[in-house]
Amino acid sequence: MALVELARLTKRFGDIIALAGLEASIDGRVIGLLGPNGAGKSTLLKCLLGLVPFEGGARVLGLDAARDGSGIRDRVGYMPEHEALLLGINAVELCTYAGELSGLPRTEALQRAHASLYYAGLEEKRYQPVDGYSTGMKQRVKLAQALVHDPEILFLDEPTNGLDPPSREDMLQLISELPDRRGCAIVLSTHLLPDVERVCDHAVIMHRGTLRFSGTIDELRGARGREAELAVEVKLDAAALATSLETAGARCTVTSPVTLSVDLPAEATSELVFACARAAGVQVRGIEVRRDSVEAAFMRVIGDASADDARAGGSP
Repeated sequence: MALVELARLTKRFGDIIALAGLEASIDGRVIGLLGPNGAGKSTLLKCLLGLVPFEGGARVLGLDAARDGSGIRDRVGYMPEHEALLLGINAVELCTYAGELSGLPRTEALQRAHASLYYAGLEEKRYQPVDGYSTGMKQRVKLAQALVHDPEILFLDEPTNGLDPPSREDMLQLISELPDRRGCAIVLSTHLLPDVERVCDHAVIMHRGTLRFSGTIDELRGARGREAELAVEVKLDAAALATSLETAGARCTVTSPVTLSVDLPAEATSELVFACARAAGVQVRGIEVRRDSVEAAFMRVIGDASADDARAGGSP
């Protein structure tokens, strides 16, 4: 059973179609929900939590989001994008209240509040009112309240928004450790591609309310890999190998002293790399089909989507 299953999920706000017939089976440890601002990511999360009505079908952990939202929220933690903190109380009171709302008895909710705040790095600040927290601390306390009831999945909506580089790195480190330390899967909604490259193993890409890709990061990056386009790693002197390959008709770009990008000539195979390496006296340590970066793959998917939109609209 997949973590999330979508069957023609559609969400309308009056005449505006925010989500248009989403169809997918989504699984993974850390899933990056990607798309430009306004793509429909936050709306999708709210549908999956049963917070807003929608058309079509959606299941989370096998539960029907349209009929059993409360059951889903018992098993899913949610860190919203926008500030949603109760002012005038401290972090322990906030997280305890969140635990009680999820059905925990008061004593257990209090114990878990302390544990969640410790994990989020707020142990020393837990009795301070959340009103005075910095942006980074507010993001951490939102993460703590999402964890307090020990969820099976965490929905994190733009968790690094507004953070300075050190705070952003700290948050990503926390997120990357969650599957092993807390035993939960994560859906990370973001428009920041480096965050996805840093922590995610799967990706879902949305564009203008439609779902354009769902699969592993390797599938996303490797979709355009071709056998004639190689990434080569050597022990020493990538430049020497590049010179030998260019003499044989290849095009090369030396990307570091020990790596190079190679476009083989027509009809050539990777055997040409090894032959040229032997001729140049260079040891090959690794060779693989060159793949897109996550950013390049994302731009390709969004570009393909924009082209589809243009064709649908009658553009040449």
